[in-house]
Amino acid sequence: MKNLKNTMLIATLLLATIFTLNAQNQMFSIHADYVKPSMESEYVNASKDFLQACKKYNLQNADWTQLRLDNGTYITFEAIPNFAALDINSYAPLVEKMGKENFQALLDRFNKCYDRHGSYIVTRIENLTYMPDGARAAQEGQNYRKYHYLYVTPSTSKMIAEKLKAIKDLYVKKGSKEYYRVYHSGFGTLGEFYLVVISAKDELSYVKQSDENDALIGEEGKKLLDDLFQNISRYDPVTGYVLPDLSYTATK
Repeated sequence: MKNLKNTMLIATLLLATIFTLNAQNQMFSIHADYVKPSMESEYVNASKDFLQACKKYNLQNADWTQLRLDNGTYITFEAIPNFAALDINSYAPLVEKMGKENFQALLDRFNKCYDRHGSYIVTRIENLTYMPDGARAAQEGQNYRKYHYLYVTPSTSKMIAEKLKAIKDLYVKKGSKEYYRVYHSGFGTLGEFYLVVISAKDELSYVKQSDENDALIGEEGKKLLDDLFQNISRYDPVTGYVLPDLSYTATK
């Protein structure tokens, strides 16, 4: 019981470090499949068949976006209102309509495509996010993604959030056209991080956008970014693409 209380206390303290957390912040359920290179084609085919089954049986209350990272990892993310949503089996109606055996057969096809997979939670922090036109995760015509993982420690998390806020304030002041979303790691992640996500049409568009932004924010922006990177414990940049053909939006 003592260990349980300690665990709950630590979890509460970690949540409290999220900079000015408010009700507008959006939680996302993330599932990562570390697909074996030799099984990627089968994984994609299984994903398409699963998507078709969802459409055929008009699955409701299950909207997700899928993307592929440049290391072959496939990510499926879905907005959730709260932790209680994790207790709801959104696929139960699909199992009932297509039958347990057929549903399990689809899962078996996925399971042989990877040796490990897992799920976790991230939260989009709205007061650190710079999206003047609205913080949409999916942006039409901008399926390229650049993910900047900024790892922090319990002692530096709040400070890094403050530095991210200062950078956002500068972007607002300068009227930057480089929009981005900021997420904070949550339940299920090992290691704490802030994730900055930038969308673009393709890699060339991203580089052009980044260069133009660097010129716009100038020396003031460079100092803020240098200060940020001096205080994080690790930086991992990752490239990915949203896969609209493997994403699902329920028909209302």
